[in-house]
Amino acid sequence: MSATAPASQLLISAGRGPQECAWAVAQLLRRLSAEAARRGLVTSRVESVPGDRPGTYRSVLVGIAGDGAEEFADSWTGTLCWQAPSPYRAGAGRKNWYVVARPCRLDAPRTPFAEVDVEVVGCRTGGPGGQHRNKASTAVRATHRPSGIVVVVDTERQFSQNRRIALELIRQRIAAGDRAAGQALGTARWRIHDDLVRGDPVRVERP
Repeated sequence: MSATAPASQLLISAGRGPQECAWAVAQLLRRLSAEAARRGLVTSRVESVPGDRPGTYRSVLVGIAGDGAEEFADSWTGTLCWQAPSPYRAGAGRKNWYVVARPCRLDAPRTPFAEVDVEVVGCRTGGPGGQHRNKASTAVRATHRPSGIVVVVDTERQFSQNRRIALELIRQRIAAGDRAAGQALGTARWRIHDDLVRGDPVRVERP
């Protein structure tokens, strides 16, 4: 596997299921890791929430790296079923324990900022300062090409000062957008825990 091989992340969750579902997450995680190893892929436990019983998980975020990582993650995406008697309740009739697996990112990507990506042009504007400001075109219109963010600044009398302010405003807007994307990502991750549909699993695994 090369150092630049693609990577994928898969969140496996017991949702709001009973303690056996947290046990099923641990069993399925071992099964997934073993199958990945046979395909020459590398798995890692990026983040986990332990269950009530030792060695169980309410959820696990699995990193999968190597050629074909995304295709492998796709093959494990959806409702999963671990089929085995409960290890905690003797004589329980139920043997199907359902969990959900969904692609998931831990962090939202950060938008890079470089001044060379900002087109800055002078423009005329009205307001305090009289005709001198209008004729000198000291106002600034700055466009961040990658994101499409546009700001117009005419608060100062000098073009260089307005340019500096415009660049800072673009930085702030980019940062605000990244924060919003991160919050949306966190919300989407929590929704996965409630996304479990019992029945019609994409995989049924057994001991």
